[in-house]
Amino acid sequence: MSEVPDREAVGTLLRRVLEVLDGDVAAVYAQRGLPDYRPRFSPPLRVLVADGPLPIRDLARRVGVTHSAASQTVAQMARAGLVELAPGADARQRVVHLTDRARALLPVVEAEWAATAAALRDLDGELPAPLTEVLRAVLAAVRRRPLRRRIADAGLPPAP
Repeated sequence: MSEVPDREAVGTLLRRVLEVLDGDVAAVYAQRGLPDYRPRFSPPLRVLVADGPLPIRDLARRVGVTHSAASQTVAQMARAGLVELAPGADARQRVVHLTDRARALLPVVEAEWAATAAALRDLDGELPAPLTEVLRAVLAAVRRRPLRRRIADAGLPPAP
């Protein structure tokens, strides 16, 4: 898809940008013989390397995603042979452990992470403001005043 969404279609534009960026990183992994490795695996992988095995809830908090998103990513990582789940302190808790395969991939993942960070700094040079700064500013603004409140303030009548 080469069409750029309307300026007002912010959600569509954000998804498209993420799709393009993630697609390029996934292509880098595929070129290195890792077609089943997804860019979304790197943050949890790096946290597990740094902190050791963690319950999914703690992993989600450390990565900065919802429990549901972390569960979905962990399930994908388990299918790819990167993590194993073990029972936790109670029947509801599952603890995520890295596999030997994940540990073997660490040099490739770390090299990609560093190269991607450098590539994003290069991309920032072409933007009116660094991408991460803009995204952090957006998050801070919607935490101060959520978009749903802004929509109501813009004149949308209350639901019946």
